[in-house]
Amino acid sequence: MFTGIIEVVGKVSEIGLDGGNTHFAIQSGVSSELKIDQSVSHNGVCLTVTRVDGNIHWVTAVNETLNKSNLRALQKDSLVNLERCMPANGRFDGHIVQGHVDQTGECVSITEDNGSWIFSFQYSPDTGNVTVEKGSISVNGVSLTCFNSSDNGFSVAIIPYTFEHTNFKNLRVGDKVNLEFDIIGKYVQRLLKK
Repeated sequence: MFTGIIEVVGKVSEIGLDGGNTHFAIQSGVSSELKIDQSVSHNGVCLTVTRVDGNIHWVTAVNETLNKSNLRALQKDSLVNLERCMPANGRFDGHIVQGHVDQTGECVSITEDNGSWIFSFQYSPDTGNVTVEKGSISVNGVSLTCFNSSDNGFSVAIIPYTFEHTNFKNLRVGDKVNLEFDIIGKYVQRLLKK
């Protein structure tokens, strides 16, 4: 389980294909502290560490993960938001994030707003996922609060610290992002459908 508070931004140093699997080598400031079998959030996707060598760690994404996330679009030198699992005695500084991406969305606008930024996203409503005004959302693994919530979109405000310490600074209009909708909202929605 994660909280959506990004620890560090890593850089893709190598990508390898093996059948339907894709292996990513990620260089970061926390890679040397990781252990094999440890779960780490990569742009909001929970992946298992398979190898560690100095400041580089390796993870593998299967086809299901690649099809439902933006990991397939990663290239050498792409920046990736990283968060290790929350320790049992840790604080919930964000919200409950499982690392299970529900779908991708598309950045449709970026507006500077007095030193902060407003990012707006659209997503397909066909999957039944919803946001609520002032509800939680995970975008590329970052815990954020929605506003301007609609049936297929929402906006988030990004403060300078988050902008500089995540890969939000590299997002452009048209880019795909990983979305994990609020777990409580997903359960409530499912119950209401019954």
